[in-house]
Amino acid sequence: MKTFLFRVMPWLWLALFGAEIVVVLLPSPEKEFHTAAFGRLPVLMKGRVQPFDSVARNSLLQIRSTGDVPLEMVPSWQFWRHPRKLKSTEWLLEVLFRPEVADTRPVFLIHHPELISELRLGETRWEKSGLRYYSWTELQPALTTIAEQGQQANQTPGAQRTAYQRQVLKLANAMSLYQQLKNSLQPEGTQDFAGLVAEFQAALPAGLAAAHALQAGKEFDTESLRKLAGLVQQFESLARLALPLAVPPPEGAPPDAWTNVGMSLLSSLRDGMIHPSVSYYAQMATTFGRGDEAGFNAAVAAYGDWLKTRFAREVAKGRAEYYFNQVKFFLHATIIYLVAFALAAGALLTVDWSAGVSDSLRRSAFYLIGLAFAVHTIGLVYRMALEGRPPATNLYATAVFIGWGACAFGLVLERISRLGLGSAVAGLAGFITLLIAHNLALGGDTMEMLRAVLDTNFWLATHVITITLGYSAAFVAGGLAIAYILLGVFTPLLVLSAGQTTLGRALASMVYAVICFAMLFSVVGTVLGGIWADQSWGRFWGWDPKENGALLIVLWYAIILHARRAGLVRERGLMMLAIGGNIVTAFSWFGVNMLGIGLHSYGFMDAAFKWLMLFGASQLFVIALGLVPRTWWRSSCEAGV
Repeated sequence: MKTFLFRVMPWLWLALFGAEIVVVLLPSPEKEFHTAAFGRLPVLMKGRVQPFDSVARNSLLQIRSTGDVPLEMVPSWQFWRHPRKLKSTEWLLEVLFRPEVADTRPVFLIHHPELISELRLGETRWEKSGLRYYSWTELQPALTTIAEQGQQANQTPGAQRTAYQRQVLKLANAMSLYQQLKNSLQPEGTQDFAGLVAEFQAALPAGLAAAHALQAGKEFDTESLRKLAGLVQQFESLARLALPLAVPPPEGAPPDAWTNVGMSLLSSLRDGMIHPSVSYYAQMATTFGRGDEAGFNAAVAAYGDWLKTRFAREVAKGRAEYYFNQVKFFLHATIIYLVAFALAAGALLTVDWSAGVSDSLRRSAFYLIGLAFAVHTIGLVYRMALEGRPPATNLYATAVFIGWGACAFGLVLERISRLGLGSAVAGLAGFITLLIAHNLALGGDTMEMLRAVLDTNFWLATHVITITLGYSAAFVAGGLAIAYILLGVFTPLLVLSAGQTTLGRALASMVYAVICFAMLFSVVGTVLGGIWADQSWGRFWGWDPKENGALLIVLWYAIILHARRAGLVRERGLMMLAIGGNIVTAFSWFGVNMLGIGLHSYGFMDAAFKWLMLFGASQLFVIALGLVPRTWWRSSCEAGV
């Protein structure tokens, strides 16, 4: 019976998570209000067409650092309960059309005690893990103070800002973004936008005639002109504050000539015609504000049909990106990676007392890594199709791609060695890199338009992919080296037989092979980067921090290979140098991008800097652990200084 259970356990794990992925891929039923249909509608924001759902999701991540809004607080000890939540599109609909309700939602994150005291904010029931969330209504009395202090903090260079200044600047930006969203599709405080637009349409002929007569020095209808001017005044704030460009371009205009609702209404003063999109949005605003489900759904459906006949490509893009947002490929891959790592670790820890259990856990981990890799790959390819770009275009994308590459290396190593280590490294690398990507996504849109110098698919597909595959190999080698040190110090596993050799020697061979791969791709990627720099800036090498970081990786792995070849280090020394490669690679990948200087700088991020330093400290700790005298190791290594 036990043998049968061990044999079927890997398939049970695979079936469990496979069923979950199938359920996730199935379309969700619509609610009373067709929020999903609204969330698919395309707009132009930050230079690219995206659905309202992406606008909502990215805005909420910037404001609250979460992708939804809880409607109730659940104690942490009640882990089995899932609190009711507003999805991002549902929250955006409230902000756009029911601001009086949205203003009561706890969406503004404040965690600095000095700022809470300065703004005289009281206790809030919306608190979790030391993080406090306040509503617009609670913060509105301090709006002027927040704006003034935010302006002062913005004048201080990023690297010199205190924690208080960073918090107040983030809060000021969040409140400004929220206010812009509230004025995106109708003027704030409007009760019947459809009626207001209809009134404007009716007032246009007489008002424009009066304006033309005034310009010509003739008699004009004062009342008609006054009425039109009063309506125009309401639309001016809408034109100034509206964030997404929700009105598509007229026929014959450039495809990127989208405009916002306010500007579109003001442009009606030239031709006397109101764009059909504005009328549809006005109907949505009025019906949603009144709670008229049928009216709102009809307006959304009618606008969708109108768009399909004129902007089919944009509609398809909105639907595809909405589906990508809902499925959350990378989130589910992250969960599977973590479970697979736990199973692989269990396989390693049980190998010396139960071969059956160990082999069953190892195969379970391998199957789950294969499933996670498939989900990861689908998400990566889907994202590439949405962007029309190679897989690595910014820091977020490189984190996703490096995790994918590390997982691929781990699968190959596991297939060859069948020790469980390849799966463990793949699971850990996939989990950590996708976790990094998730935190990078908190900054907003991860598919933003590229800088002009980066706007070339050829170099993104050659230099960037080559160099990031080098990063992936470097972290895989470092992960295997960490496993070597930890297993050697705390377990007797390194001296156990692994085929024709010991586990320690097998690990050393894998690390050496992966380092050779990392060296090759780092050299080729660095040379390709120099050629790209020569084409973009007119020089092959300029000692830019990013270029120096790439050179550091090449030099470090050249040192490792020379030291190994010359016999200066053996197994243990090779492992500690490989772990040092983690520090060098992480600095080149993240550190130089945060210095605030150089052509490749993406801005100094203090939170990421802290985690980078902690990562470096953890690697130094493992290296120090590896320096413990060999007689203190539980594994008696046959080779190795």
